[in-house]
Amino acid sequence: MSSRTGKFVAYYRVSTDKQGISGLGLAAQRDLVNTFLNGGKWSIIGEFTEIESGTRKKLKERPFLTAALELARKNKATLVVAKLDRLARDVEFISTLLNGKVPFVCADMPEADKTFLQMMAVFAEYEAKRISERTQQALAALKRQGKVLGSPNPEIGSLAGIKVIMQKAEDYASKIEPVVNDIIKKSGATTLRDIAAALTARGIQTPRGNVSWNPSQVSNLLKRIGSK
Repeated sequence: MSSRTGKFVAYYRVSTDKQGISGLGLAAQRDLVNTFLNGGKWSIIGEFTEIESGTRKKLKERPFLTAALELARKNKATLVVAKLDRLARDVEFISTLLNGKVPFVCADMPEADKTFLQMMAVFAEYEAKRISERTQQALAALKRQGKVLGSPNPEIGSLAGIKVIMQKAEDYASKIEPVVNDIIKKSGATTLRDIAAALTARGIQTPRGNVSWNPSQVSNLLKRIGSK
């Protein structure tokens, strides 16, 4: 194994909050990255962990990957991931990154060239589709067996739905907090309007799914960050 040199930005991704909190999957990813970097004169200038589905097709839906790529671009560093599917399970998404300005390397196959990575992206997308199909088939089988999916009590279901919405808002705030802190630290933004403009410029998605931030949205976000 050749010695690694230069600057790297590490990016890790898990698909569920449970995996992110428990560390399930993260330890294995870090082990792969550390094994890849073992030896040589290198430095990790940043680490980013995202809790998000790998089937997301837009970079603006992945704030931590966006931040990792921006840090790597500014410092002429290489993005390192444990495996290709940690970046995404979508061919178009991977192709966009391969043709981007930031080089990246997969720790489990560091010698892979662009053509091979594109081929592996096809397999990753196929596997994602198969997982979705198996889930749908399992749900359909439960329905045929007479199983009731969802809450049989609308009132309980409504309360549970509110809790889910609130939890998603908290999770979103946790995801965006490092990006907001980076904006405040590096740009000196102090007003809600300045932070909103910076988030919009970075293409960070709002809780409602668009990329145009306003001061009111920033205010709500900061309140959630401050209440954690």
